[in-house]
Amino acid sequence: MLLPETTPPVWSVLQPLTGPHSDGLPYLPATPATTSWGRLPSDADAPVMSVDPGTTVVVDTVSHEGILEDQGADPVAFFGRHGVTAPEVLADAIAICRSGTHDLTGGPHVVTGPIEVRGAQPGDLVAVHMGPLTPRTHYGIISSRHNRGLLPARFPADGPVSSTFCLLTDPGTERVQATLPLHPTQAERPIRFPIQPFLGTVGVATPGERKHSVPPGAHGGNLDIRLLVTGTTLYLPVQVPGAGVYVGDPHFAQGNGEIALTALEAPLRATLTLDLIPAAEAQARFGSISGPFALTPEFLVPTGLDPDLDEAVARCGENAVTLLGAMFGVHPEIAYAYLSAATDFEISQVVDLVKGSHAMIRRSDFAAVAKEFTR
Repeated sequence: MLLPETTPPVWSVLQPLTGPHSDGLPYLPATPATTSWGRLPSDADAPVMSVDPGTTVVVDTVSHEGILEDQGADPVAFFGRHGVTAPEVLADAIAICRSGTHDLTGGPHVVTGPIEVRGAQPGDLVAVHMGPLTPRTHYGIISSRHNRGLLPARFPADGPVSSTFCLLTDPGTERVQATLPLHPTQAERPIRFPIQPFLGTVGVATPGERKHSVPPGAHGGNLDIRLLVTGTTLYLPVQVPGAGVYVGDPHFAQGNGEIALTALEAPLRATLTLDLIPAAEAQARFGSISGPFALTPEFLVPTGLDPDLDEAVARCGENAVTLLGAMFGVHPEIAYAYLSAATDFEISQVVDLVKGSHAMIRRSDFAAVAKEFTR
């Protein structure tokens, strides 16, 4: 017997300390003691885990959506209004919500960490290799609030916050999609789009005051680059001894731009390998690049960050020229010409106070001069 499309699928919710988190790998759950809410770790924060370079770890992340004060600070009640039963609400989300640890002078994000990478020093690069990024729930939220989206004069249209509930379909298959109704009052969910889980926040600790969780920077942080899916690597310049890696702001999906302030926010269990590239080697391989950059199986991805979008794109262009010269020996004039003819410069996001741009440089275009990347 075929069930109607509106029947919720049966999902296995990944509660803390359950499911695939062992296999001999270090596991970091999300608890009030292992997370920061609103601000990012600094050099004053003791690591909640310490690992050697090259170690693979499993980290639980919790989404801020559903636990925030403007959503009632009660995830069981909030998600219950959308048909989610109490056992399907994550216990760690409930515990963090009740902990009173939200620094209201900061942002909304919950990040897990910091993780010390032993031997890391300022000037080095930490390479965060993205392994499996597993959804912990079958639901998530897209929110508009704070008059900070792309169209703040229009959205949210009714009240200070709009939280759109998304439900996933086809559990346990490769056809998992997110679904939406055509109208908030309708039950059927004919809008379907693929999920591509990634971590919106991946960063390293900074010296001095703990940074606000919203604006990204040289430390990484809330980059919101949707390319950072399983199989990609993000490179971050170490700011303090030990690096202090943290992750959070998990997404099931996002479009470039993230125009409504958030995308499809929902919790993930992340398998990450943390590697270290010493300063001299980093300089020789990548040049004097400013800020984070990434490698996917297909693309080299420099970034640019600035409150002004024009300047963010310009900084991305500068970093692209630098990387092409250091990695492939391309003369700056040729690199500039190539980038104009063959590379897409994308808007990562326009809603995080500091705007982001990233370029998508095809690695295959440099196959004749490409070097092997082992870490």
